[in-house]
Amino acid sequence: MSDLPNCPACASEFSYDDGLQYVCPECGHEWSKVAEEEGSSESSSVRDANGNELVDGDSVTVIKDLKVKGSSLVVKVGTKVKSIRLVDGDHDIDCKIDGIGPMKLKSEFVKKA
Repeated sequence: MSDLPNCPACASEFSYDDGLQYVCPECGHEWSKVAEEEGSSESSSVRDANGNELVDGDSVTVIKDLKVKGSSLVVKVGTKVKSIRLVDGDHDIDCKIDGIGPMKLKSEFVKKA
C-alpha cells in the first residue's frame, strides 16, 4: 500500500510523487508537499493574539471585552484566566472564569500571561 496522501480535490488514492509536489492523474490536481507538511504542524499548535504558543495549564489575559452569549454579563479587558485547556473546534480554549463560570474562548482574544 502506498503511503502517499489521497487527492484533496477528488479523494483519489492514485496520487503520485512528482518532485516537489503530488499529482492526481484522475482530476489533474497538483498540490505542494511543503504546504502539506507545514499545515500538519500548524494545526497542532494554538497561538494567542501575539503569536505565542499556548499549552494546557497556561494562564492568559483577555484583550477585548467579550459579551457572554445568552446573558448580560461581559468578560472585561484584563481578566486573567488560569489553567486553560486546549480543545479542537471553533473555540480553542476551555476555561473557568471567576464570577462567570465555565467558558469557551477563541485564542485570538487572549494573550499569554
